[in-house]
Amino acid sequence: MLKARNLIGVVGLSFAIVTTAALADSDVYGPYPVTVKGYSGKKTNSVSYSGQIARHALHDSLKKLASKGNGKPNADLKAKMMSYFKGKDKGRKIIAPKTKGSYVVKQTTIDEISKKKNIAGKTFKGSIAGMPGNMTGPELVAFWIDKASAAKKGVDYANGYDYGQLISKFIMGAMMYNQAVDNYLDEKLGAGKKPNDKPYKKGKHYTGKEHSWDEGFGYFGAPAHTLKLTPRQVYEIAKQGKKSKPKKNALMFADYNKDGKVDLKSEHTFGPAYYAAGFDASVYGKGNGTKYLHTIVKAFIDGRQLITSAGGEKLSDVQRTKLRQHAAVIGANWQKVLAEATYKYAGSVYKTMGKLQTIIKANGDTKKQLRKYIKYWGELKGFALALQTGKKNLGETATRLNRMIGAGPLMPNLSQVTDIDSKGNYVRGQGSSWGEYMLHMAKVQRLLVDEFGVRARNNAISGDLADLAKKLGGGKSVEND
Repeated sequence: MLKARNLIGVVGLSFAIVTTAALADSDVYGPYPVTVKGYSGKKTNSVSYSGQIARHALHDSLKKLASKGNGKPNADLKAKMMSYFKGKDKGRKIIAPKTKGSYVVKQTTIDEISKKKNIAGKTFKGSIAGMPGNMTGPELVAFWIDKASAAKKGVDYANGYDYGQLISKFIMGAMMYNQAVDNYLDEKLGAGKKPNDKPYKKGKHYTGKEHSWDEGFGYFGAPAHTLKLTPRQVYEIAKQGKKSKPKKNALMFADYNKDGKVDLKSEHTFGPAYYAAGFDASVYGKGNGTKYLHTIVKAFIDGRQLITSAGGEKLSDVQRTKLRQHAAVIGANWQKVLAEATYKYAGSVYKTMGKLQTIIKANGDTKKQLRKYIKYWGELKGFALALQTGKKNLGETATRLNRMIGAGPLMPNLSQVTDIDSKGNYVRGQGSSWGEYMLHMAKVQRLLVDEFGVRARNNAISGDLADLAKKLGGGKSVEND
């Protein structure tokens, strides 16, 4: 039954279709009744976001494939990766997430979720200023796929790139975040776009506004029953029991309908929701009492209930205003999740650089720490670029982030990628000092606090910037980024 708080200020609603049976549990995203006028089919649940879940599975599978290279150009691997990124091929296997032990996944192919889907068609088409080459979002991912297919396990040690991390974290913004906040929860909420008194497409059992809202929820990647779980439980679902004790707990958390299997369409946790849950559950550090996960999911549920309550009629201006308020809550908190992730990995890069510096001074083996450094930098860069694909141009903030992080990490020999030539080869130049680049990571964290108000602040770099500058030897650039 609709909660009273969702009805305040909403006028002209049709309540005929809203019953306790139709909305059995207000803390679960669906099922919601069919409200399309004149619909005579057999469908009884108007919720539909399987296409978005298929793209999550394509993303997870692509990330896995990015680590399969043998260090030499591999046309077959590249073609397979491109199939998951740009193709619409039949029979593509779900490489991840798939069954692990007691965590039994219901679907084994992408087509079982939704047919003819890809990532490229929904990836941010604007120019990516944070990387050289003036590439669009799809072009940048394709460029990284080409490089990943030729790199051993997807890692370029000479230039400092972990392609699996770069591809994954960037897509979390360029596809999932961008499509949700800059399309389905923005343009398609307008009065003239996908109206609520007509089906989304001819013959469909859901209205324009119902499906637009559902697709936004699908891109967030949260289980439909998230509000019945703790953030830690939602996080454990994504891990498929890897950190659960006992491991079967992950299946218990995910399997809402108790059929012994996890339906990826509604019961699994994917990227954006996974990170939101991680910050809220303080699994990455002490945290600061954030509630990103439940705040976002509750806003999605409240918005969907409002649309359903209209009974297949056009939304009034008052209703659309309220809906946009829910969308604003979702967008603001989702942006904070990306900012928190960027903050976290800036701290990881900083700490790993400190360990590398100690090892180098002692003439020790840097291989293990260098691998971590490259991984963390890939996550930092991917999330920093993802943050720039929302509905608002970040302007000077984006410029500062891109300059401080750079086009590539500062390598131990103090070289750094600065450009890409016409043949797609990296151009390296002399970078800053080791200490100055470490200071940049501290400045990145400060910028994220100032501009986005991040609160969890995992892996915080302690110390005043002026003191750090003296310690690290980067005093001349404290304010000059």
